[in-house]
Amino acid sequence: MPVLKLGLPKGSLEETTCDMFRRAGYKIDIKSRSYYPSIDDPEIECILIRAQEIARYVEMGLLDAGLTGYDWVIENNADVVEIAELVYGKVGRTPLRWVLAVPNDSPIKCAKDLEGKRIATEAMGMTKAYLERHGVNATVEFSWGATEVKPPHLADAIVEITETGSSLKANDLRIVDTICETTTRFIANKESAKDPFKRAKMDKIALLLQAVLTAENKVGLMLNVHVDNLVKVLAILPALQRPTIAHLSDQNWYALIAVVDQHIVRDIVPELKSAGAEGIVEYNLNKVIP
Repeated sequence: MPVLKLGLPKGSLEETTCDMFRRAGYKIDIKSRSYYPSIDDPEIECILIRAQEIARYVEMGLLDAGLTGYDWVIENNADVVEIAELVYGKVGRTPLRWVLAVPNDSPIKCAKDLEGKRIATEAMGMTKAYLERHGVNATVEFSWGATEVKPPHLADAIVEITETGSSLKANDLRIVDTICETTTRFIANKESAKDPFKRAKMDKIALLLQAVLTAENKVGLMLNVHVDNLVKVLAILPALQRPTIAHLSDQNWYALIAVVDQHIVRDIVPELKSAGAEGIVEYNLNKVIP
């Protein structure tokens, strides 16, 4: 039986990724100290591996596909196929940034000021490429962690990943430039992507994961409305396309179903009620496929 070898990110994205697969309909069971999770699909074999390495193993064909950050695809200069962009992280649902940061009192204001300086980072490839683009010669040293504490005594500057910049500010650092913006990507080996079975499997997984992300921060609304108030209610009620409208047993009444952004529910529900809507029900969504 053909099998898709799938790399899942070990570490900060591990729990979030497994939860996304669960909501997509896949049950992943990770045993203690095991790097080979079980999944309730006999056509998929999973392996947990650091996101930093997934793109390289996918390019080599040791994995058919995997989920990793766009930053690590760039860092490894990996020649892979992108199946889908999946905007999610450990906590938030916004892109992350690799930034050049220096102490608040540093004279460094731009890339040119890095000439002859020492930079600490985990993303050495991206940092060296950035310096090359700006024609700057500087020493780039690999950082094994706690990168924010290295300036000014152990490094003049750092290149570090951030979502809000709060950790940098807490360590009296300021951002000079953004080197790379990154999101999670579902990537595939070039040859695997050409295989009909494997590509169909990848596309199915991508569709379901994207549907999970689309459903986040959205809810479903069901309500009843009299024909006399239908136009007023429809003017208030947004939806992905148009609300579903169906007659009730009483031909003068309609049932409406719509998908709306969660943050607007508190505003439109009172409006719907004032416009004549009745029996309003809000419910959570697991997947939304536009």
